[in-house]
Amino acid sequence: MLDGKTVAVVVPAHNEEMLLGETLAGIPAFVDRIFVVDDASTDGTADRARAAGDPRVELLAHDRNVGVGAAILTGYKRALAERIDVTAVMAADNQMDPGDLATLAGAVARGEVDYAKANRLITGEAWRLMPRSRYLGNAILSLLTKIASGYWHVADSQSGFTAIGLRTLERLDLEGIYHGYGFPNDMLVHLNVWNARVRDFPSRPIYGVGEQSGIKLRSVIPRISWLIVKGFFWRMREKYVIRDFHPLVFFYALGLLMTAAGLVLGIVETVLRFLGNELTTPTVVLIALLLISGSQFTLFAMWFDMESNKDLR
Repeated sequence: MLDGKTVAVVVPAHNEEMLLGETLAGIPAFVDRIFVVDDASTDGTADRARAAGDPRVELLAHDRNVGVGAAILTGYKRALAERIDVTAVMAADNQMDPGDLATLAGAVARGEVDYAKANRLITGEAWRLMPRSRYLGNAILSLLTKIASGYWHVADSQSGFTAIGLRTLERLDLEGIYHGYGFPNDMLVHLNVWNARVRDFPSRPIYGVGEQSGIKLRSVIPRISWLIVKGFFWRMREKYVIRDFHPLVFFYALGLLMTAAGLVLGIVETVLRFLGNELTTPTVVLIALLLISGSQFTLFAMWFDMESNKDLR
């Protein structure tokens, strides 16, 4: 227990027999339950979990590989069934510092936040330790996630080292959250609809411990980017139209519409110009007006969104 609250750790695992044992051994003593979710591994991951010799460990196995998000959700459901007060998530590849677990889980246990997440970018070590491609991919997705989720103060959106409170977990539609690598991004979108308080905590990035990443950035970034775009429109509808109306939806709608119209008209006129047609002054003014007005409407909408969510930290 921690601060009088029960704590569980969900460990999603897929082919992690090499590092799972070390990961489990490092989980602090204050953790009451450890749910290892074997996402249909083809190696000895399940055997390594059974051999851990820790009575806190319970193995939950999937019949087929359904994704890291689905594995986390399986652990969440088990924690809900046992009425665990604080449920944390740690990857099975030993890349998350167990020393940070008390900070994340403690903030939730004391009621300071509803959802705590690690941020590997705050200290500046990440640029030196993380592979450049992963760092830049993380930075792009973090920016998009800020816009989509409304948590403008949160960065390192791809960090899966988190802790969530029981009351918040009960509110979420777990089946509606994305089951793949985009789970952390979609989770933030769903949390914002419920006005959950989310806060980043500095965490030491760990690389070079024998981990093997199955992430292919060329396919993952476009897929998660599209997920984020869908999540943005879903949040606008759920939070600012259905549950409580806010005029920022008009600003976003006008901003996106006018910007798109300006870009399309600009491309058309550029093509016509190359084909020998002359540009007229009214057309140029119209394009400029659409682009300038569209960007202003969009920026105002972002500012309204920031103001609406400034207390959720």
